[in-house]
Amino acid sequence: MTDYAPCSILLVDDNPTTLEVTVEGLKEEGYDVDVASSGEEGISKAGGKSYDIVITDLAMPGMNGMDVLAHLTERHPEITVVVLTGYGTIETAVEAMKRGAFEYLTKPAKLDEILLVIRRAQEIRTLKAENTFLRSQLQDQYRFEKIVGQSLPMQQLYRMMQRVAKTDSTVLVTGESGTGKELIANAIHYGSERRDNPFVPINCGAIPEELLESELFGYEKGAFTGAFKTRKGRFELANKGTAFLDEIGEMSPKLQVKLLRFLQERKFERIGDSRSIEVDVRIIAATNKDMEKAVADGEFREDLYFRLNVVPIHVPPLRRREGDIPVLVQHFMRQHCEKMSITPKRVSKEALKCLESYEWPGNVRELENLMERLLILTESDEIGARDLPQRMRHKADSSFSLQLELGEEGIDLKKTLDELESRLILEALKRTGGVKNQAAKALGLKRTTLIEKMKKKRIEYPSSLN
Repeated sequence: MTDYAPCSILLVDDNPTTLEVTVEGLKEEGYDVDVASSGEEGISKAGGKSYDIVITDLAMPGMNGMDVLAHLTERHPEITVVVLTGYGTIETAVEAMKRGAFEYLTKPAKLDEILLVIRRAQEIRTLKAENTFLRSQLQDQYRFEKIVGQSLPMQQLYRMMQRVAKTDSTVLVTGESGTGKELIANAIHYGSERRDNPFVPINCGAIPEELLESELFGYEKGAFTGAFKTRKGRFELANKGTAFLDEIGEMSPKLQVKLLRFLQERKFERIGDSRSIEVDVRIIAATNKDMEKAVADGEFREDLYFRLNVVPIHVPPLRRREGDIPVLVQHFMRQHCEKMSITPKRVSKEALKCLESYEWPGNVRELENLMERLLILTESDEIGARDLPQRMRHKADSSFSLQLELGEEGIDLKKTLDELESRLILEALKRTGGVKNQAAKALGLKRTTLIEKMKKKRIEYPSSLN
């Protein structure tokens, strides 16, 4: 049995004897092998199934091996192509390699020669995949300085992250949804000595319980229905790096027991295999649950909680980060304007005041989504209070005051008066508990006129009464 990860192979040859002998030998080594007796059949099969390697004879009637190579390099460049050639066509084989073939073998090729080429191809494919993975992970967004915020709670968070990153200690990141817990975990990983190895996230709440075990620990071929080949689990893929267990509070009691054993021994067995696999993995877990309450209620194992909570890090909610709203607004403004290739907009003082007084149940994620939406939907160059969702306009100071400032560039009188009218209507509705008759009276309007203005301005006061 090969020590390399199994892969799928397609043999293309018009010689039935060659196919039979080669298929038998490769299957004994644990490879998944299909055959095609012509170039046309080979191309057809490659279009219907994802193969890792195609081994094709060059000399075939009809569509020859060079045609197969040309088709695969154009349509399926991810497939590694090996060509088989007779002694009299070495020049053709060399030409095939110039056109993208990985290697050529002269016929009759021995099984050991074929296996050697396959293993070399697997090694190179694995290295390329790992390099691509690492490059995609090493993004600027995961550097400490890319986490935006200057408030006191965030300064305290930065100092904690920098200390923790220098260690291999297990970390439990807590905080409400949308506060950026995975971003924190990424920053800790890329600030550590493990930065050149994988950061592997696992969402314990999004993966069904019956599948999560196989995702974490992997499985052997034939371990269960549908296990057509051996697959590494996330812990194995994270070897020498970091595994991030998001929404750890949602893990089932059964898996909690297995995770506890893994944390104690750093060993596990793939499903369907009795051999232990030892890995060097740092664990960072995250949850938006009150874990002490979950332990008290019997929903989470106390011993596992203590194993995970070696270094606790709490990410503050946005409503507790005084002074960070203007900084984040500008950050997301620049980020999305650059992404969409549009000119940044101004944010009025009144709109910023509304944003600062809002409670932000969705935290930073909610603010980012809002800024993207405002940039797309706001027609003018300035985002005003009236452009904000109704729920945010209600969160501004309940005490109404008018503060206008005529700068050197003047003001947009029409827009200012429109915002003033909206504020007065909202203030009247607040003071009357949403009773429209009383609000209209306070504004010196007819009830029908007030309703028309509310519809035009899209004002839907939550407590409004008919």
